[in-house]
Amino acid sequence: MSDVQVREMESLESALKRFNKQVMADGILADARKHQYFEKASVLRKKKEAARIRKLRKTARLTEARERR
Repeated sequence: MSDVQVREMESLESALKRFNKQVMADGILADARKHQYFEKASVLRKKKEAARIRKLRKTARLTEARERR
């Protein structure tokens, strides 16, 4: 759980901004979105495989671009 102490003479907006940064860094919102709906194991496997293929294609594209230089 993210915890932010409001400093002396600090505005609430500033503390809220620090809190939001901390929540994003901890990955709390991403995790909540991921668990918002139940997904079957087969769907999760397909998503994971699709992400792996996207990453491979991106890596190949970047290495190809470097070789052309």
